[in-house]
Order: sequence, then C-alpha cells, then structure tokens
Amino acid sequence: MNRYNKKGDQMKKGEQVVTLTKAEERIMQILWDLDKGFIKDIQEHFPDPKPPYNTISTIVRVLVKKNIVSYKTYGGSYQYYPMISREEYRSDQMGKLMHNYFGNSLKEVVHFFSEKKDVDVEELDEALRMLEELKRNKSRS
Repeated sequence: MNRYNKKGDQMKKGEQVVTLTKAEERIMQILWDLDKGFIKDIQEHFPDPKPPYNTISTIVRVLVKKNIVSYKTYGGSYQYYPMISREEYRSDQMGKLMHNYFGNSLKEVVHFFSEKKDVDVEELDEALRMLEELKRNKSRS
C-alpha cells in the first residue's frame, strides 16, 4: 500500500504516521471496520445522535489531506478507504507512547501496569505467557 508524506514523497517503512484527533480516529475506526464507504455509510455507524453529514464530510476531507484516507469517484459520489491499516496506526502510536512516556523501555511499561490495582489476574497470566514466548523466540534468533 503506497502512502505519501506531507511533501508528497512516498513514505518509507517505519516513517511515522500523523497523530489523529479523537474525531478523526473515530472515523478511521469506522473505515477500518467497513474497509471502504461513502459518507452515509460512515454516518450510519455512529451511535445516536449521529453527527451531521457535513461534519463527517469535513473530517474525512481533512483525513484525505493528511494522506490517511483516499477515495474513488463514482459519478458525483466519493467512496473513501483507509490508506493505512489499523495495525500500522496502532504500531506507530504505541511507538510514540513508548518513546514519549516510557523511554522505549518495555520494563517501564510492565512496571506501570503492575502498579495498577485493577489488573485482571487472567490477563496478567496471558501477558506473562506472551512475554515468555517472546523470550523463547528471541533466544532462537
């Protein structure tokens, strides 16, 4: 999937994606779920009271300008689709979070969550299993 930065140059693997506003993220969540859609399709996926059509249209146009969303033209209608995957965005945002708040340290992230009192024991066990598997895989390579 080809993505372009603000200068119009093709983005390289690992180049950061722009951070989205809450409204932009909400629309992206819907587009990722739909895979593609017209403004009406996006609007239908909002809970009541639904935002106005023009509001959604304006936000989608901003996403197009940011090269996060593109479109196909069908007569006078535009069908929009994401230019980045949910995983690409999540990975970029987690990378920023790790860098800005945890000094790129997984240990610091684990420490942060270990201090939370409402951590579910089953989730903690699953996280430990995942870390052990990661450790085994790293040892083999």
